[in-house]
Amino acid sequence: MYSKAKNEILQTLADIENRGLTKIERVIHSPQDVHVKVNGSTLLNFCANNYLGLADHPDVIAAAHKALDEYGFGMASVRFICGTQSLHTELENRISRFVSKADTILFPSCFDANAGIFEVLLSEEDAVISDELNHASIIDGIRLCKAERFRYKNRDMKDLEAKLIDSQSARRRLIVTDGVFSMDGFLAPLDEISALAEKYDALLMVDDSHAVGFIGETGAGTAEFFGVQEKVDIISGTLGKALGGASGGYIASHQEIIDLLRQRARPYLFSNAIAPPAVAGALQALDLVQQHPEMREQLSANASLFRTLMTDAGFVLLPGSHPIIPVMFDTEFEAVEMARTLGTFGIYVVAFSYPVVPLGKARIRVQISAAHSKEDIETCVNAFVEARQRISTSGS
Repeated sequence: MYSKAKNEILQTLADIENRGLTKIERVIHSPQDVHVKVNGSTLLNFCANNYLGLADHPDVIAAAHKALDEYGFGMASVRFICGTQSLHTELENRISRFVSKADTILFPSCFDANAGIFEVLLSEEDAVISDELNHASIIDGIRLCKAERFRYKNRDMKDLEAKLIDSQSARRRLIVTDGVFSMDGFLAPLDEISALAEKYDALLMVDDSHAVGFIGETGAGTAEFFGVQEKVDIISGTLGKALGGASGGYIASHQEIIDLLRQRARPYLFSNAIAPPAVAGALQALDLVQQHPEMREQLSANASLFRTLMTDAGFVLLPGSHPIIPVMFDTEFEAVEMARTLGTFGIYVVAFSYPVVPLGKARIRVQISAAHSKEDIETCVNAFVEARQRISTSGS
């Protein structure tokens, strides 16, 4: 019976390969860090979400070790049966205070958090209005609910307002946007979005996965950056990027919404609780974020330095200040070849091309960390210059 399915699957895989879309996983033989070991070589890592360099911070590791000894390896249960420890409630309380929300609920990942909320909050009487470049987890979460769906052009306030007008017959409307769009590094204009939400009596949800820990005065995210924390109703986020880089996600919101999610959110009710070491590590990461603002300052300085040096070297970058810095190329081939060549110079980056990004918008998404030194950044820029020269010479 499997032979027919096997041939169909093999054809699909061949199609993916022929279109140049096969994803190759490079195995790292070291901790996630600025320097990683790949296939026997030590590479400078410029493609991780390790924005504050906390994935292998000794204090985070020590906290995880302590929790492993005191609380065990895993919960072997969902939260409402026997999977809630004091660590879980402590982290939920800490996140609530950090992002200025009434309460927080933890999920195994932010993907699960986004997959769980729409079905709970929205029915066929309601409408959800989503930015066209929102993360896949938001798109999939919306598919699970029965609300009428509207999609507005990326960060386009005129189009968002038009969709709000079109959806006025809905009982409840929810605007949802990424706080930072991961392929571009652009911030959603939450000041303008929140004003429209208020004007049209809509709820506002922000996925702040690429912002929490380092964007805003205290690192609380894009709502803090734009001064609209009280106007954002729902914040989803991750523990898997700046806040230690392990696993886990959350929804922070009004008390009633969190209470309802604890009763109805399927990824919460039917998934094991986050492992104690990951929870303890995230708690320690929050301590470091709040006690060491210089980490955020260093991250900002590093991103600014990279942007300046790359621009001076003649590369085309998408504008902005976020540590996600897309380096743009004319063709998909050029981006892929540049990433491959950079690897030979000891730089670990990944090229992105269609359909992950629009056709003709191929790029290498460079991601800066506070743990990068000035020398690391200069080495990366010099490698870009040398790789460009090698590709130009070999192609002539």
